[in-house]
Amino acid sequence: MRSKKRIWVTAAVATSALAGVLVFEGVTGSSPVDSDAKSGPAKTDVRATALEVAGDGTSASLGKRDTAPFSMLGITWTDPAVKVTGAVEVRTRSAANGNWTSWLPLETDIDGRTETGRAGVRGSTEPRWVGPSNGVEVRINAGGKVSTKLPAGLRLDTVDPGRSGTLDADPAAFAADLPAPDDPSATPSADATDSVTPESPAPSDSTEPPAETTPSEPASPTPSEPATQEPTPPASQSPSPSASASPAETLPPVPPSTVPKPPITSRAGWGANESMSPEAPEYLDGIKAVFVHHTAGTNNYSCADSAAMVRSVYAYHVKSNGWKDIGYNFLVDKCGTIFEGRKGGVDRPVLGAHTYGFNRESTGISVLGTYTTTSAPSAVTTSVARIAAWKLGQYKGDPAGSTMLTAGATGNNLAGTKFTAGTKYSFKQISGHRDGFATECPGTKLYGQLPAIRSLAAGPVTGLAIKSVTGAGLSGTTYYTKSAVTVGWSASTPSAFISKYELLVDGKVVATTAGTATSAKATLAVGSHQVQVRATHQSGKTTTSTAATVVADQTAPSFSTKPNLALRTGTVNTTAVPLTLKWKATDAASLKEVRLTAPVAKTYGPTTTSASHTAKSGVATNWSMTAYDRAGNTGTASVSGTPVIVQESSATKTGTWTTKSSTSYLGGKSYSSSSKGASLSWTFTGRSVALVASRATSSGQVYVYVDGVKVSTVDLKSSTTKYRDALWTKSWTSSAKHTVKIVVVATSGRPTITTDGIVYLK
Repeated sequence: MRSKKRIWVTAAVATSALAGVLVFEGVTGSSPVDSDAKSGPAKTDVRATALEVAGDGTSASLGKRDTAPFSMLGITWTDPAVKVTGAVEVRTRSAANGNWTSWLPLETDIDGRTETGRAGVRGSTEPRWVGPSNGVEVRINAGGKVSTKLPAGLRLDTVDPGRSGTLDADPAAFAADLPAPDDPSATPSADATDSVTPESPAPSDSTEPPAETTPSEPASPTPSEPATQEPTPPASQSPSPSASASPAETLPPVPPSTVPKPPITSRAGWGANESMSPEAPEYLDGIKAVFVHHTAGTNNYSCADSAAMVRSVYAYHVKSNGWKDIGYNFLVDKCGTIFEGRKGGVDRPVLGAHTYGFNRESTGISVLGTYTTTSAPSAVTTSVARIAAWKLGQYKGDPAGSTMLTAGATGNNLAGTKFTAGTKYSFKQISGHRDGFATECPGTKLYGQLPAIRSLAAGPVTGLAIKSVTGAGLSGTTYYTKSAVTVGWSASTPSAFISKYELLVDGKVVATTAGTATSAKATLAVGSHQVQVRATHQSGKTTTSTAATVVADQTAPSFSTKPNLALRTGTVNTTAVPLTLKWKATDAASLKEVRLTAPVAKTYGPTTTSASHTAKSGVATNWSMTAYDRAGNTGTASVSGTPVIVQESSATKTGTWTTKSSTSYLGGKSYSSSSKGASLSWTFTGRSVALVASRATSSGQVYVYVDGVKVSTVDLKSSTTKYRDALWTKSWTSSAKHTVKIVVVATSGRPTITTDGIVYLK
């Protein structure tokens, strides 16, 4: 029977104020919550189990075993100044389906000296969210070098976040463009609760070396007998005697911010058990910078689990790391929900434990998930930018600017910059954790998004452009309207950062809308105008779009050439006599099109002035047309005409003519002659006439006379046989009486012609 040793995992109590930091007992400051939870404190359990260390001290393990329920875990050890080299890996069993995960790495790229000087502070890996689990296995290898020893006091800490009320919080970014699951090692779960790997905050800023402390945990168990430590609730702790008993009289007023506060889920909202961290909050003189972090691990989690994840990080930081409270000032999930972190009031400069060496002049925002190879969704970048802009706005900060921070500890960052305690260094006012400490945090991809986050937070609005002018027609780059328009626009900056939009006409404001609007109405006077949209960022910076030219036109288009009809060449039928419809429309601004509305519907472009049609013989037909300009004004005109077929038998003839019969001829008959000088003449009253004939390769020629004057010699020869072919036409501007006469030429070798009469238009 193995003996069991029990470890009491509690949070230590600070007993004095730290230099440069105000400590107030019982004060949390104003913490209004725009988006909160209907929730109560959750009972969060942390269980610690000692690992079995090999005899040479270079490896440790914990065999596969059943456990009490947990959803987050990490490895901790006694000395916070020591790091674990090599690989730290775990496997967990899903409580939902009993499946074991593959080996999951735990991040060791942190500094355990955060909040040193407190009794019981431990070094640790990053905690990893694995989802509801009830089994675990651990293996640690120092890297294969016998000279590389693992730290003393290695143990596994598992966290059960407990259950709380239903989170009732909207994402601060008002966006949900979530990435596809990107972590194949996520813990499988029947209810789609996925694993996430938070990253512990980086150490605090003490300018002194870590104070030596006596570990509150027992020494590592012998390799043959690992110890199992069951969780124990933290002891009740009294306020620090040095804390102010009347904080309301001492704390300065909350400084207003230059930008709106985003919705934040309070500690009560995510179910924080405040008895777990009873110490008073500590306050800074102000906030000069914001450090962005990620918690590390998977992004493949449900945002419904975000509150539980925050509770787990809280418990791990307090009970496993031995910190006074959760390290981050704010946490943001992948849906953009902002959570209050360390207590003291979101609107106050609360001292956090997130960026070793630079905590005393900054605030820390950590994103749940890992963003090393995956970019953060826009919901995340929007929320990070909003909270950063709000906090900096309380202290006249510039999210796009730089500031000087005094190093609270000697060290270096990921880029190799070395810091000396007490020396000032330049930082972007929105920086990444890696800028202040040698860590990959906040991940390469999210770090690469920091310039965009600064731009969102600082302004101005980007990507502003007019996208549409409803109520107007577009021609080229100019819009045309009668008067009233609705101007639509878009911007790449999320609406959460935009205070208002203004619609400008010729530089003057004609409409003002909220920052969430995407359009506005305007009524324009007749004439050409320059229309723009101006966006005001929450910072007060303005952006004005490129101008759109909008012409207001209330003059209807006109027909400078009224519609008219003329007969044209082609095959004649009693139901389809070929016609040409002609017109010309003009507009003072811009003609859009001309539509034929009767007897058929057709639409023509602004430069078209004629079209071929047919009409039924003997029937008066009205041709109606409407001209449209780009503004929507219209003008109408029409013409009426009746095609009349006059057969050859109605002609006055001279010479020899032979009657030919065929269903291919008009009326079933035609005249044919090869006699030179033979003639046919027709007299009619109309404004257009066409000669109709039959044609073949052997057809000859005729002379055409109009009103006694020879006007043409028409050759009826055709390479293909044609019947009822209108091959010669003549038109006049108005209807009048005319005589058309044809005379047989008797062309050599092909003297014969065959005529089918004429068609005239009245």
